[in-house]
Amino acid sequence: MRLFPHARKAPPSPPISRLRARILAALTGVLALLAASMAGATGTHAVAPPPPAGWTEVFLDDFTGSGGLGGNWIYRTGHQIPGGPANWGTGEVEDNTTSTANVFQSGGNLNIRALRDGAGNWTSGRIETARDDFQAPAGGVLAFEGRMQLPNVTAGAAVGYWPAFWVLGQPYRGNLWNWPSVGEMDIMENVQGLNTEWGTMHCGTSPGGECNEKDGRSANTPGGSPSLQTGMHTYRVEWDKSRSPNEIRWYLDGRQFHAVNQSQISSGTWAAAFNHGFYMILNLAIGGEFPAKTGGGPTGSTASGGTLVVDYVRVLSRTGGGSDPGDPAPPTCGPLLSKNKPATTSSIENASLGPQYAVDGNTGTRWSSAHVDTGWLQVDLGSAQPLTRVRLNWETAYSSHYQIQLSTNGSSWSTPVDRFGDGGIDDLAVNGTARYVRMNGLARGTVYGHSLWEMEVFGACPGGGDPGPGDPDPPGTTTWSPGVAYTVGQMVLYNGVTYTCRQAHTSIVTWEPPNTPALWLAS
Repeated sequence: MRLFPHARKAPPSPPISRLRARILAALTGVLALLAASMAGATGTHAVAPPPPAGWTEVFLDDFTGSGGLGGNWIYRTGHQIPGGPANWGTGEVEDNTTSTANVFQSGGNLNIRALRDGAGNWTSGRIETARDDFQAPAGGVLAFEGRMQLPNVTAGAAVGYWPAFWVLGQPYRGNLWNWPSVGEMDIMENVQGLNTEWGTMHCGTSPGGECNEKDGRSANTPGGSPSLQTGMHTYRVEWDKSRSPNEIRWYLDGRQFHAVNQSQISSGTWAAAFNHGFYMILNLAIGGEFPAKTGGGPTGSTASGGTLVVDYVRVLSRTGGGSDPGDPAPPTCGPLLSKNKPATTSSIENASLGPQYAVDGNTGTRWSSAHVDTGWLQVDLGSAQPLTRVRLNWETAYSSHYQIQLSTNGSSWSTPVDRFGDGGIDDLAVNGTARYVRMNGLARGTVYGHSLWEMEVFGACPGGGDPGPGDPDPPGTTTWSPGVAYTVGQMVLYNGVTYTCRQAHTSIVTWEPPNTPALWLAS
């Protein structure tokens, strides 16, 4: 789904010379007028929303001051950190400064403005948090989030513009030549005034390596309306240690568009990239490797004065998370029934992404629907068989709301599972008898469609009996009674019908199986 590869931005640099500072100060008024006339900032300020339930705010700056920045931030100036890669390691051409012509607070926003002087030289701004200890808690989730409007320049006026909001591994501050092994997460990147956001993870070695450097493991998504250049949008990355394997997820305005799973990277490379803290960086680059891949720049037509307007940035943390706590653990003793069985679908993205690739046992191939809101994938097991489990291995384009449906004839369907998802792997307890098993996607979680690396359907455990119709009294079944502690998978009889426990609980009167479908599944 990647359209264009891109390169990283390298960190820090020294203070500008006093002579340059005097020159910049003298030009501030003229440059500010030029900026206003050509590409004035139009962002609006809003108070950062309170943390959602279960989240704790670790860091917040909503830029309510004026003029320069306070102690939360470090200015990185010039073209490199002394002893580090020239031009920030990316070939960008701007001279980053501490001048309030380039970096300033106003109206509740941070403004980072790129300016060109009469000789064609560019100045801009690059700042990073003083703190570098932002790290996901063990068993929890950390989120980096910012609300901002990208420079309001497009087409020829935007050639060479490269705004970014990203985080870099703390070890970089001690060794300027250990990128990309220390890890980098690009929360937002944009080039050439395109109404497109890129999100990327960098790791391992460069060039090449496990993260395909310098491009990284990247995806992009359309900016929607208003465009990224004409309105405020919220950019977010979640670093999730609550699930195993761990996962990094990217969001634009609350909609996930990219994820990288720990299982995709070797354990040593993942540990080197994530077993430490990170610090946030905001910068507005001009020129460099990423713009060079998408049209080049800057040119004589590139507008001076384009401004990255930042409403707020923050870091949130929560303990727990990951898979739905209401999902009962499925049994793992049943045989795989679905491999290489006939599969059909509502639609496909193209011929190389057909439904057969989701049941071929190969996690390197996948099924993908067309880029539509709803889509289903169905497998024919050949005959009606008792089932215990369905395992879904989602590609980046996951279903945010889906059902597992069962049928013995392909026309009458039951729905033992109806849930909201967040991608990754969903391992589900599914009890019933069916020939046809369908994943029915009701809502997509990304701008793409619905896509699975694998859909695996498992049968009954050996000696476990048939949980479906035709076996009204399976072995081990007891009569339902109040005051009993029932466990997941336990079967009971109630008024002649067999029910399977879906969630562990202690029964009470009024929780009889017909009244509590969340607890009991009728066979």
